[in-house]
Amino acid sequence: MSRPAPANEGFFAAVYQAVRAIPRGRVATYGQVARALGLPRGARAVGWALRVLPATLATRVPWHRVVSAGGRIAPRAGLGPLRQRQRLLAEGVRVRQGRIDMKRYGVAA
Repeated sequence: MSRPAPANEGFFAAVYQAVRAIPRGRVATYGQVARALGLPRGARAVGWALRVLPATLATRVPWHRVVSAGGRIAPRAGLGPLRQRQRLLAEGVRVRQGRIDMKRYGVAA
């Protein structure tokens, strides 16, 4: 995968900072992260920023705390969904049939 364009780096950094603010044991949707950044229609852009998260930041940005609308674990290639589920379970977030109860584990909208 190619490195993100410099124009995107500021946006990506803002996404990563917003994701770092999600507390352990809680989740947010891509849309919630986008709205927190002032981009109410930016859920896909948030998803892209997390998809290209550099390996050097993967341990410092809790990407696993961001889920699709309705609390669904987003399908990804490879082991992504399994890793996300394992990390959420390790934080005490219950995952049932690929979904998280947003009323219980979601951050305030």
